[in-house]
Amino acid sequence: MMRTALIVFVPLLLAPQSTTYTPGDFQTANANYKNRNPFYFEGRVDWDLLNITQPANAWEFTQRAIHKQDDLADIPGAIADYSQALSMNSLVNGSCQLITSTNAGFGQNTNPPPCMFTPRLRLANLIRQDQPQNAIGLFQEVLQIDPLRLNVQAQIGQIYTSMGAYPQAIAAYQAELALSPVNKRLSGDQANNAHVHWALAEIYRVTHDASNEGRELTLYLNATRWHSDTYPWRITLAKKRLAQLPAQ
Repeated sequence: MMRTALIVFVPLLLAPQSTTYTPGDFQTANANYKNRNPFYFEGRVDWDLLNITQPANAWEFTQRAIHKQDDLADIPGAIADYSQALSMNSLVNGSCQLITSTNAGFGQNTNPPPCMFTPRLRLANLIRQDQPQNAIGLFQEVLQIDPLRLNVQAQIGQIYTSMGAYPQAIAAYQAELALSPVNKRLSGDQANNAHVHWALAEIYRVTHDASNEGRELTLYLNATRWHSDTYPWRITLAKKRLAQLPAQ
């Protein structure tokens, strides 16, 4: 006789849920979901991939601003979004903090979240011609966030030079050079950062300081000896100007 297997379906009893989760809210409602890492990834993310309808925090406004600036050439829109991002990530109103500990993120209080440098750098470069002082202030905030970040002091020096504030420009350029000193034991270089030495030589030429101009032109040529220059024509011009300076 053929036997028929009896299949019994037992209903799965689920534990009652104490919390109702709604889409987009699971991060805060789910007790098992770890807190978001507050250290922003500040690189560009394709805006279309983010699927964000309306930015809700400093990082999202920054990403939309980058999209407007790089993809749409909507500079006023980008400026508005960078400004909104910084209003939500501000050293002035306390909505962000400077992270100075090497153990940041491991037990350190990260509320408010860390200050971001990307919106400050990008906004400063967009407004540097029309609002030079505000641009300098943004660059200085970047240096508060990351004192060792290269090329920020040099950009401050460029703005001061355009304003004719030569002592401040010289100080900024010298601060840039101090961030990356030459290690002569490891290389044959006698100087580095040709662009900064060229910029300093230009200031001393305009202010008729032949001694310092000659020194900076010499350092410029030393810096380009092994690494040339983005604008190689300046090497020939530097040699010509150096030869025309009075002997020291």
